[in-house]
Amino acid sequence: MFKGIYNGKQCHVSDIATVLSRAWTAGVDRIIVTGGSLEESKEALTIAETDARLFCTVGVHPTRCKEFEESGDPDKHFQALLSLAKEGIEKGKVVAIGECGLDYDRLQFCPAEIQKKYFEKQFELAHAMKLPMFLHMRAAAPDFCEIVERNRSRFSAGVAHSFTGSAEDRDKLLSISNMYIGVNGCSLKTAENLDVVRSIPIERMMIETDSPYCGIKNTSAGIKFVKSTWPSKKKEKYDQECIVKDRNEPCLVRQVLEVVAGCKGISEIGQLSRTLYHNTCRFYEFCQCNLSMIRPVVPSHICQ
Repeated sequence: MFKGIYNGKQCHVSDIATVLSRAWTAGVDRIIVTGGSLEESKEALTIAETDARLFCTVGVHPTRCKEFEESGDPDKHFQALLSLAKEGIEKGKVVAIGECGLDYDRLQFCPAEIQKKYFEKQFELAHAMKLPMFLHMRAAAPDFCEIVERNRSRFSAGVAHSFTGSAEDRDKLLSISNMYIGVNGCSLKTAENLDVVRSIPIERMMIETDSPYCGIKNTSAGIKFVKSTWPSKKKEKYDQECIVKDRNEPCLVRQVLEVVAGCKGISEIGQLSRTLYHNTCRFYEFCQCNLSMIRPVVPSHICQ
């Protein structure tokens, strides 16, 4: 989408540079480009090398885990991921293993047994590279938590990003030491979502965009707390001075911050921002910059 391509159709020019410029202007400090397959992880690293403020992950999304066996040699495929992670660490760019986990909402893309097998396998990457894990959990909390607990000694910390689970799911995650919960627009759609987010301790939370997906919609329960807006136009009427309607961008992480503050009844949004920024920098082992400003670190699917 950031190359202007939607469902295989070129709708406007590639605007990655414009999107990044808008993010930096909005106060975003760093962006993590998420890898969801071997090839996508390679592209994420290539993008991350274009700017000192860009970083990336290496891993295979649960819905893509069939790629291990479809490669014809799962062990060789794993070794390729390991080599890529090593390369990225040497370049100072790879900061986590993932996106990996379980997604039982989309079993049409990959059966549960294959997802579980290769989710567990990727803990070997985290252990070998001594990196935290960027995790995906969708409608799979019991199996997800069981696998994470079984491998707890093999990774330093984890964040279950784009969290949309129940209060029970939240509490299961929070019972795991060094597990954080990542919140974005998909976490803030309903009144029930807001109730769940309200009880996530700030010291165990991160915020993100997951762009170009998971934006805060006008129909979202959290929209009443949004204060920051950008002019937008449909993709067919592209204007580089505007965000593309219904396409999420890193700059919009500020809206996630506003909704989290609103639903928690926090008036001092600057302090909330500093705490969330501190959580994220500590998790990814970034050195921390000037914390007096709202300077989020935004995990984004910007290579997709």
